[in-house]
Amino acid sequence: MTQPIPPSQRPTLLQSRADAELDRLREMLLEMAGQAEELVRLAMTGLADRDASRSKQVRRADDGIDALEVEMDERVLEFLALQRPVAGDLRLVFVTLKASNDIERIGDHAVNIAKATKRIASHPPLPDILEVREMGDQVLAMLGDALGALVNRDTAVARQVVAADERVDDLRRSVFRIVVSYMLEQPRYISPGLEMILVVQNLERIGDLATNIAEDVVFLAEGKSIKHAKLGDGA
Repeated sequence: MTQPIPPSQRPTLLQSRADAELDRLREMLLEMAGQAEELVRLAMTGLADRDASRSKQVRRADDGIDALEVEMDERVLEFLALQRPVAGDLRLVFVTLKASNDIERIGDHAVNIAKATKRIASHPPLPDILEVREMGDQVLAMLGDALGALVNRDTAVARQVVAADERVDDLRRSVFRIVVSYMLEQPRYISPGLEMILVVQNLERIGDLATNIAEDVVFLAEGKSIKHAKLGDGA
């Protein structure tokens, strides 16, 4: 017959179970993050190569991220119901749940880029726009840094990600101006130009989502929100 757990050991046992479940949630988040980062990289490679076949690859890979998000939601709800976390653990669960949603949306934006690439490939190629490549590199760097900051609770790196988002916004505006000038000069660039605008809009949104994750790192580590606050105001 199973021996009852002494009352003095019950809190320790419950905490160890909670810690194990939190570790599992972190592992799942890292798995989602790695897949999303690779998805964005794959979509941008397809754009650079005008490779329409990448669209299906990206969409298939996104299904895996969606499945992980659903499992994450279920595990978080179960954890909240059974463990009743407080203070730091509750903040970690909140940030994990929010980050998983942001990562899932990053995957969706990568799919949008892949779909736009497929349509772009059927039109005459636009002149090379270096700003699009720089924007993709910047967004990928922000995403990697934000996820690394989340793992390490590194608020210094998180704040760097928040600051870097301004550069992404500048690049988007620059690409818009360049693409519109091409469209005005050559009507054959109108259709691919519109698709390229869609691409950079999705890149900007990925940058915004990476920024969201970085802001949540500060909330997790310091217990304060820096959303909508300027870094120069003490954020």
